[in-house]
Amino acid sequence: MLSCKHYVARSSDHMDQQLSVREHLQVRYHLLFCPSCRRFVRQMRLMRVMVKAMPEPLPSDLDTTVERMMREQSRQR
Repeated sequence: MLSCKHYVARSSDHMDQQLSVREHLQVRYHLLFCPSCRRFVRQMRLMRVMVKAMPEPLPSDLDTTVERMMREQSRQR
């Protein structure tokens, strides 16, 4: 079985759908039994959404913007 350490190392490839069929199945199996890695995946997906939502160029008050976005996301749950 895939370890958490190995999953985290391959998580970007997993999210970018760049794994072989065998690797993909190993990841799916691991996620089925590992709540910590499932939480990690949710956090990574949220981070990607937040980064895509950021305006170009980055605002000078970046920290404030990220904090506001996180508060808004928390309220939606």
